[in-house]
Amino acid sequence: MEELESLVKFIVSQAKALKDKHTKEHNAPVNYACVFCHSQEEYDDLVKAAGKMGKVVDNTQTGPVFQITPIETIAGKLRVLKIRVPDSTRPERGDADFTVSDYKAFKAESLAKPGFKLITREKMEMVELSSSGYNVRAYFSNPTLEKVLGLN
Repeated sequence: MEELESLVKFIVSQAKALKDKHTKEHNAPVNYACVFCHSQEEYDDLVKAAGKMGKVVDNTQTGPVFQITPIETIAGKLRVLKIRVPDSTRPERGDADFTVSDYKAFKAESLAKPGFKLITREKMEMVELSSSGYNVRAYFSNPTLEKVLGLN
């Protein structure tokens, strides 16, 4: 459990660094994080550890989402954590999702820049940020996953 918490804090700190380098949203708090597993054994171990930190609130095709006892990170308290099944399209270590104050303006400004792309889902959309030299991705969702899942 402690190893998972350390890994999550690392992912959030790296995603915050990525966000801070490419946006003006330096104070945007984290609202969700995901660990990208690189083997079935790692996935099994991390799902077990996450289960000790909280309960499953959503089962997705790519892995379970947990509502966890809050973890203090460099970008605020983290309450939602996903453990992602091994996936060759996700070679990074993970991602973190941040809440921006004005999503509509952020989206309009960001999508004109390299490294940003829009992803639409059934109940939400998100701006994805990735950049070479970073082993994580950063996301900015509207509405947040917490709201979509009815957790707040």
